[in-house]
Amino acid sequence: MYSLAIYIYMLCANIVSLFNKKARQLMVGHSKTYDTLRRHIGKQDRVIWFHAASLGEFEQGRPLIERIRNAEHCSASKSGKLKILLTFFSPSGYEVRKDYKGADVICYLPFDTKLNSRKFIKIAHPEMAFFIKYEFWQNYLTELHRRGVPTYSVASIFRPDQIFFRWYGRDYRKVLRTFTHLFVQNEESVRLLQTLGINNTTIVGDTRMDRVLQIRDEAKELPLCEAFCQPKDNIAATLVVGSSWQPDEDIIIDYFNRHPEQRLILAPHVVSESHLAEIEGKLQRPAVRYTQATPDSVRAADCLIIDCYGLLSSIYRYATVAYVGGGFGVGIHNVPEAAVYGLPVIIGPNNQRFREARDLIAKGGCFEINNAEEYIDIIGKLTDDADFRNRAADISAGYIRDNAGAVDTIYRHIFS
Repeated sequence: MYSLAIYIYMLCANIVSLFNKKARQLMVGHSKTYDTLRRHIGKQDRVIWFHAASLGEFEQGRPLIERIRNAEHCSASKSGKLKILLTFFSPSGYEVRKDYKGADVICYLPFDTKLNSRKFIKIAHPEMAFFIKYEFWQNYLTELHRRGVPTYSVASIFRPDQIFFRWYGRDYRKVLRTFTHLFVQNEESVRLLQTLGINNTTIVGDTRMDRVLQIRDEAKELPLCEAFCQPKDNIAATLVVGSSWQPDEDIIIDYFNRHPEQRLILAPHVVSESHLAEIEGKLQRPAVRYTQATPDSVRAADCLIIDCYGLLSSIYRYATVAYVGGGFGVGIHNVPEAAVYGLPVIIGPNNQRFREARDLIAKGGCFEINNAEEYIDIIGKLTDDADFRNRAADISAGYIRDNAGAVDTIYRHIFS
């Protein structure tokens, strides 16, 4: 049934690629994979393979990639040069990170058929493999296991509603036994795996904590943001909104328009001319787009609209309070990216699948809102009550600090 589902998925992807750009990128990318492997991987090369479905999983695996890359044992030796192979399934990961310098070979991972898995692994001949978070490709994992390749699940997290723990998932759960070790995020994952007789697990937390600390330490200085955030007598707080969608923006902008004591930096998830114009149409206070700004124009503005990508992780450093978008849609974006700066974080209701958000809500560093009324209540309290705000900020910073270290734990377990 699994292989049949894969072939149906392939057929659908081929059909959709005729009129969908992302699907077309996927199919073209898959067609180039084997040639890429042959050109860049020699028979004597020692290959460590990392697979991430998309960009978010890559960011979780990135600290481990770089930890291994920088280790002494990864230098060239008589047994061959070590190369890092990084694969993506989704164009949203590959297209953004295809020039990532931490890997020697970057390509798409072809669909998980038995033929593809055997061909891919024969050419790549990895000496070990890492699958990030939710990556459980049955045929690839079975082939790696058959060849005796040590294979690890990194930053994985398990829930009772996953197929492995349902009566109809009996056959698919066998894939979990192909892993040499599973480095999981929490105790519940360990308990669930134990119900299946799987005990080769270690709780390490989320590697994203290591990654956001690294990002914070490498944050860019942004002179325009610094000019925008210069002290003003009437401004009590700066709200940075990251990866916002229209439902988030409707709530936030309505409040912002009526509260001159708040300064706003808005980084929408969709940066298109139509969406930017829509945001500007809702604003009733002076605003400027980042790419059109000058030091004088940002100082005169109350709202700075980030109309480009790649700056958000550095922009959070200028916030008094952060709002992370997506919670009124498919799900919230990256809460740790904001919390690492010691910020209170506000999010929408769709956050159940995000452990770090749930943990921070429980501890008091993050605040869930379900409507505009709840937003008005919490943003007002965070703005007006410095003690309340500082307590929440300390909780956020402490949570990231206390949950970091996953990469070192994984590395020591495998290489010590």
